[in-house]
Amino acid sequence: MKITASLAAAAAACAFAAPASAQFAKPEDAIKYRQSALSVMGQHFGRLGAMASGRAPFDAKAAADNADVLATVSKLPWAGFGPGTDKGRDTRAKPEIWTDQAKFKEAQDRLLAEMPKLIAAAKSGSLDNLKSAFGPASQACKNCHDNFRKE
Repeated sequence: MKITASLAAAAAACAFAAPASAQFAKPEDAIKYRQSALSVMGQHFGRLGAMASGRAPFDAKAAADNADVLATVSKLPWAGFGPGTDKGRDTRAKPEIWTDQAKFKEAQDRLLAEMPKLIAAAKSGSLDNLKSAFGPASQACKNCHDNFRKE
């Protein structure tokens, strides 16, 4: 019984260690996945931005709730940019994502470095903290859009 459990655990560990591209049967699936993740990310990021800019009233609970979603969702879309996912479905992704992967990875890393700061600020209950963290996170998003997203 212990051997079976050990083998099952080892198989599960191997499955989780598989390359992200193995998650998708077709490039279209990866594109749909990343578009969906980026859409959800944009919605929750936008809600925090509306509070930070004064377009919506600051609500500490709503800010924390949106931050909880961003904590997970901001890590998801990157698996959908694997090899071969530049074609197969309508996309606003520029070819530079695949031709200049180092620059794209740098932009991704910049955003992922800003997200924990934004999330902590949103969860702090302080509008001032949210305002100060939103600018750099927003700039990281804009940088990626400017360089890697078609209008």
